[in-house]
Amino acid sequence: MELWIYFTLLAAFMQAIRTAGQKQLSGHLNAMATTGVRYVYALPFAFLYLFFITEHQQVALPQLTPQFLQYALIACVMQIIGTVCLIAAFKYRNFSVATSLAKTEAIQVAVVGALVFSVSLSALGWLSVLIGVIGVIIVSKVKLTYADVFQNPGAGFGLASGLALAITTLLIRESSLALNTDLLVSAAVTLVFMITVQSLISIIYIWFQDKTQLTLMLKHWRLCLFVGITSVIGSIGWFTAASFQNAAYVKALGQVEFFITLLLTYRLFKERISKMEYLGMFLIIASVVILLLWA
Repeated sequence: MELWIYFTLLAAFMQAIRTAGQKQLSGHLNAMATTGVRYVYALPFAFLYLFFITEHQQVALPQLTPQFLQYALIACVMQIIGTVCLIAAFKYRNFSVATSLAKTEAIQVAVVGALVFSVSLSALGWLSVLIGVIGVIIVSKVKLTYADVFQNPGAGFGLASGLALAITTLLIRESSLALNTDLLVSAAVTLVFMITVQSLISIIYIWFQDKTQLTLMLKHWRLCLFVGITSVIGSIGWFTAASFQNAAYVKALGQVEFFITLLLTYRLFKERISKMEYLGMFLIIASVVILLLWA
């Protein structure tokens, strides 16, 4: 298999675990503090990874070009917005609708990429993305009624999160490619730059918004560290995969995260899988097969 596939699967697995940690953490911290944790606690490990990969690849650190800075800074802000919207969606009663709509990120990456970055997909590529999104929504066990989608504020946060994270993924790829160096190194540089900026933005915002949240971030350091470590490993996977492959294909394959989450849930809690969930899982697998073999 190609390298980007391994990194995408790693990212999907770690994101499934990190999301569970963030859900638990959101019960102790507000939305911005919960978001900030994934950057602040990840930062030291991101620098360690950058040091390791530059030594391993024997490549010098590249200069940060104006084009890189432009893309990466916008990506920083968009990722924070996307994460805050997703965490805000958790607070609504029917948050499953919101989070399911957030998972339309894959199709939004394809659409925005085609409209803004002129990144085209093959017909089978579009089919793969669409089937995967439908599978994710089915697995989510959500009934998307008119009231849920158009009258539930959480649904708006979910769609906004998907759009912001879709733009982030596209800009991460453009940032990495703008460095014109070894892709493993450029992905690591992009990761460290973004996490550094996002950590500063988060801390400054939290300081002015509610200083007590900083104390709580220290008080719950074990859970915060768990979120930080799983986040940085997942980000290494996403950033590297997006550097090597079309972002839409990366996010399409990344939808196996829902499949992984479902398997972990039923493995841990011994619950039965419904026929509809089997159908959703089948569609996700079909999406991946189409993507990897024919798209």
